[in-house]
Amino acid sequence: MIKQIDRVIGDLHKQVEHFKRSDGNAICVAVVGINHAAYTVGYEGERATRTTGKGGYLHPIQEAAEAERRLRSEAAPRFDEFVTLPYKATNEPPFPFEWVDYNATRQDYGAALARISREYEKRF
Repeated sequence: MIKQIDRVIGDLHKQVEHFKRSDGNAICVAVVGINHAAYTVGYEGERATRTTGKGGYLHPIQEAAEAERRLRSEAAPRFDEFVTLPYKATNEPPFPFEWVDYNATRQDYGAALARISREYEKRF
């Protein structure tokens, strides 16, 4: 995850710049999922690689806090609203998925929608 964080942050910066260039009054919102799984499997063609928890193959749960910290410090300030969705997914059959804390995620997402709605009312 951390290996890709600079690219993700760069992509988020480019996206918000595009929104603002198209419409200077645009409300810019980012919704970013952050995996907290105990392990995950990555695929390159036919090759599957499971995280080991060591070296360059850290488990998502080992990197999640740092990924969120960097996203919030380096990308979030450019957006009107920045929502993170913490989840667990191994990327391995049968492809289980769950929210880290369903109730907290639901409440955070709903609160973000309310703030976005208020921002819309102010701007338009």
